[in-house]
Amino acid sequence: MSGEIDRRTFMHTAALAAAATATGARTSNAQTAANGPRPVIIASGNGLPATAKAAELLAAGADPLDAVVAGVALVEADPNDQSVGLGGLPNEDGVVELDASVMHGPTHKAGAVAALRNIVHPAQVARLVMQRTDHVLIVGEGALRFARAHGFPETNLLTEESRRIWLNWKESHSDNDDWLPAPADEKSQSWLRHARNFTYGTINCCAVDANGDLAGVTTTSGLSYKIPGRVGDSPIIGAGLYVDNAVGAAGATGRGEAVILNAGAFSVVEHMRRGDSPQDACLAVMQRISERTKDPRLLAADGKPNYHVLLYAVAKDGRFGSAAMLAPSDGVQPKYAVHAGGTNRHETPAFLHEPLPA
Repeated sequence: MSGEIDRRTFMHTAALAAAATATGARTSNAQTAANGPRPVIIASGNGLPATAKAAELLAAGADPLDAVVAGVALVEADPNDQSVGLGGLPNEDGVVELDASVMHGPTHKAGAVAALRNIVHPAQVARLVMQRTDHVLIVGEGALRFARAHGFPETNLLTEESRRIWLNWKESHSDNDDWLPAPADEKSQSWLRHARNFTYGTINCCAVDANGDLAGVTTTSGLSYKIPGRVGDSPIIGAGLYVDNAVGAAGATGRGEAVILNAGAFSVVEHMRRGDSPQDACLAVMQRISERTKDPRLLAADGKPNYHVLLYAVAKDGRFGSAAMLAPSDGVQPKYAVHAGGTNRHETPAFLHEPLPA
């Protein structure tokens, strides 16, 4: 698909058309019609390896949950992806804490872990919570003890590059402490570009197989430099992930607090249940998130949210779509990953709001 965004105004229903006109929502060509036969795997923009792996496993007859968990494991183990697993950016104390959830459509069961330390593959631990306990969510030290009991090796998740990014943040985010900034000869290092701002990063991956069975996973290292113990939307069933085998699956990345407050993934699935296409469902929920953002800290000068959220959805019939809160202001289009129709590729999401003029 072309990287350019089709400038047609979103017109699925009269109510949503009015919202789109008010907010400047835009849509891309490929998401307005049926997207082809199953299986289909959809993921966040960092998920091309995950969608390819999941497609390979589905073709071999794997359960859709096993396929997506194996897919995101590639990203969890990649030290160069600093939003997930090994090499994820740490909390304010320099400790990497991971969150993950899984949900299986055929059984309508789920499992999750939060604030898990020292384990590279939290999504695999979340699947075991679903399979081997009567619980849905285990957190902190309890999640680590559970992972140990199932033989997961412990690993220092803080890579050298992530440590440098965290240390530069520590040294430069305040002038009212005793931490001094990095020497001038280190200012040109590539890692420095990450250190100035808080970043959100996650991988969501959802799949529908040839039989119409669905599953999903969301895994993350969460908000960089967060207060230790902070939990975002990723391990919250109904927020960062939701699957209904009769309807579809949805997930989220970006500002987790906003997604939690609006039951993001569950709401997307409910819109699909009422007949919305996956993309229309994502846009409708994004509009709700936008309208319910009241804190002045989170609003730009035009009154629209100043943060990013992306929603992803796949329907039981194989249609898929995605929506972003903000159009790019720097010319770099947001992307999401899709494996459909035998090809593994990036697509461009719809977006709700235009950026402010420079």
